[in-house]
Amino acid sequence: MEVEQLPDQVREFAVYLRNLLARLDQDAGWCGIFWQRDPDGMRACLTGAEVPPWDVMEALLQDLGVGGGSYEAAADAGAGAEAVRARALHRASLTAFDARPGGRDLLGDRLDVMLREQRYAAERQVELAQLLHTAATREQAEAMRLDLAWARDDHERATARCAELHRRIADLDRQPPPPPPLPVPQQRPQSAPPDPPGRSKPPKERKRRPRGSARFAGMLDEAEAPVAGATESTVDSTPPAAQGPLRDPAASPRGARFAGAVEGQEAAPPAPQRLDGEARAAIAACVGTLLRLRAEGRGGEAHGALVEAAHWPAARFPLLAAELNRAGLGADWATLLWETASLPADLLVAAADALTAAGRTVDAQQILRQGVARPATEIGASVLRLTGEGRHRETRALLDAYIRVRTPEEAARSVHDDPGRLVPLLVEAARGVSDERYWDVVHALRVAGFPT
Repeated sequence: MEVEQLPDQVREFAVYLRNLLARLDQDAGWCGIFWQRDPDGMRACLTGAEVPPWDVMEALLQDLGVGGGSYEAAADAGAGAEAVRARALHRASLTAFDARPGGRDLLGDRLDVMLREQRYAAERQVELAQLLHTAATREQAEAMRLDLAWARDDHERATARCAELHRRIADLDRQPPPPPPLPVPQQRPQSAPPDPPGRSKPPKERKRRPRGSARFAGMLDEAEAPVAGATESTVDSTPPAAQGPLRDPAASPRGARFAGAVEGQEAAPPAPQRLDGEARAAIAACVGTLLRLRAEGRGGEAHGALVEAAHWPAARFPLLAAELNRAGLGADWATLLWETASLPADLLVAAADALTAAGRTVDAQQILRQGVARPATEIGASVLRLTGEGRHRETRALLDAYIRVRTPEEAARSVHDDPGRLVPLLVEAARGVSDERYWDVVHALRVAGFPT
């Protein structure tokens, strides 16, 4: 983003950040650490190309000697004037930054990255705590304690950033959608020659959407940007006989919400299940345990409790989400969603169903999107298992998410184990996403040697 194109709020915050750093010893304290660990990220924040997470601002304010406090505490009347001003400028900058086109998708990608960082830091804490007991010398023990302290700091920062990203996503979701643009009539020049018969127009060039990296500022990493899913249909003048079966868009609902709709009849996900007293007691006990472990700084054990909860019956998830957020453990709910995304496909879809039925559609879409980020052959095996059990609605929900997230070439690799059964299912799912994605998948299958 060029400086001249920055929103006013982002530019104002960048100026404030530069002035703040000018008052610090940039080779010492947290400021020096940030420059050492991520100089590119720091420069991007100073130019306004990025907005740093609040935990970075909190650390810089601590270097200044005024203290930043938590994101919420910085807005309290008792906080210092510097922290209040920093928080207000930071919040306004984030709001303007996220309002850009594609901001919602970018936040989702960055949340995925940060959840992985959080998980790695938690596992690292457990590993180092175990190794500490095996240290043979005092020097080794001190080195391990230092590494453990950094692992704890990484986990705390990742947890705070997950919560911040969730807040930003929720803020965007609460905003009303922009009004559709007014149609502009276009007149074709009289001198323009007609299109030759039988020739299709070239498809629109796809744009790459940058993903957030694991660096402290959530920077964009063009090298890791995958091809974004098709969002615009291509005009094709190929004769209808060569296009395969066509459907009336008004009569054929599309997308994961309508997975299982056959012959105009929509098969809805199961209705929310009522929880018995045992389930409610288990949820209350889990939240109490997490509160105690977090208060004692035992992040590794808290993560273990979340892994165990991810394998609970799916019907418990909506109430568990509500109780965790009510207790101020929203970051733990984000971690639990990440763990849920790694469950077997049938349990994954069951969890998504339960969340959708309870109105938590964003969470359901998130775990489906993350859950299909697994090897193509594993997706194929899961589809075969679900169809073999007669669970066709779950099969369609899984394939719908897979087609939307993965490239057509990856989707084609998922049919390798049983092309006769998997190719028709994959093609049907692609048709339900969009016409363009349908043809992309058909082409990828043919290139891979699987006739359609």
